[in-house]
Amino acid sequence: MSNAVKVTFEFFPPGDEDMAGHLWAAIQRLAPLQPKFVSVTYGADGSTRSKTHECVLRIMRETDLVVAPHLTCVGASCEEVIGIAQDYWHHGVRHMVALRGDAPGVGAPGGRYRPYPGGFAYASDLVRGLKQTEPFEISVAAYPEGHPESGGVEADLDNLKRKVDAGASRAITQFFFDTDVFLRYRDRCAAAGIRAGVVPGILPITRFPQLLRFAERCGASVPDWLRQRFDGLDEDPETRRMIAAHVAIEQVQRLRQHGVEEFHFYTLNRAELTYAICHALGLRPRVLEAARVA
Repeated sequence: MSNAVKVTFEFFPPGDEDMAGHLWAAIQRLAPLQPKFVSVTYGADGSTRSKTHECVLRIMRETDLVVAPHLTCVGASCEEVIGIAQDYWHHGVRHMVALRGDAPGVGAPGGRYRPYPGGFAYASDLVRGLKQTEPFEISVAAYPEGHPESGGVEADLDNLKRKVDAGASRAITQFFFDTDVFLRYRDRCAAAGIRAGVVPGILPITRFPQLLRFAERCGASVPDWLRQRFDGLDEDPETRRMIAAHVAIEQVQRLRQHGVEEFHFYTLNRAELTYAICHALGLRPRVLEAARVA
């Protein structure tokens, strides 16, 4: 494999000491692969704002990793959101992941997103506000199968173009398992005049029932062939891990055959599967430049 492959990893802020241990073990394992950056999620409804901030600063303090915090429109005024971004800039953050987020109750019967009073209405507004504040590099979300609330892929493409036109330089996709879904979407982005890089989001499958919940919530399809591969393995974690690694490695290798050289991994704060997939991509740890993880 060539050295052209670039990877990014997504983590979420830990909720307790045990989860913090898993997170830092994952960072220690993955940091020597020298990701382009790592992102830290921010509860879709703004619920983990302070934990995200603490996690971002600790990673920056104790490692050499470039960190890209998630920031959403919900739960705060424009001034408050810009204040958070300026604080990150002061601490050396130069890359943000700008998302709309979900208001509390979205996903429940009758729940729907409403812009926060005095806040940024949509991700494109947030991107524009961030770019007017500091020259951040900004990544945004993309949905190859359409966001559940967007009304379809065409509407989502229009929304993505607004985000890119506002200043985003990279779009990271929702996870998917049908490679053709991504390839068709990439072609449609190009046809729509979207010039930002479109990076496939890869979700290594740790627990299949959890995956099904994720997929239902975000509108991602789960092919029948994938369901069949995990059928009957509820009590067989070792075989599940082997199948999961094979599925993801097969996916990234096919994407590489179609010219994809950058991948974003939803790690779920676990390193094993992500590390194995990166190894299959030809990435090797560089011990001398490894992160200073405490």
